[in-house]
Amino acid sequence: MTLRLYADRKGWPLGDVTVVLDHSRVHARDCEECEEDSNVLLDVIRKHITVSGNLDTEQLERLHEIADRCPVQRTLEGGVKIFSELGAA
Repeated sequence: MTLRLYADRKGWPLGDVTVVLDHSRVHARDCEECEEDSNVLLDVIRKHITVSGNLDTEQLERLHEIADRCPVQRTLEGGVKIFSELGAA
């Protein structure tokens, strides 16, 4: 959604956008990109984005930057607290 809004605002010919996520849990010591304590289990999400449309290299790079700053990714990177309530009808 973020990419679509950005491309539309810029008038770029963005076609379909597909996002594939892969989730795994790894020990920090097994994650080359991670800086946490090595005994901690981390949730790792790998994101692969495929776009179609007649976009040049500069536009593709900018869309990649925008995708890395979307609200969902920023929320997940910042840590999530979940508070749950149960109600009866």
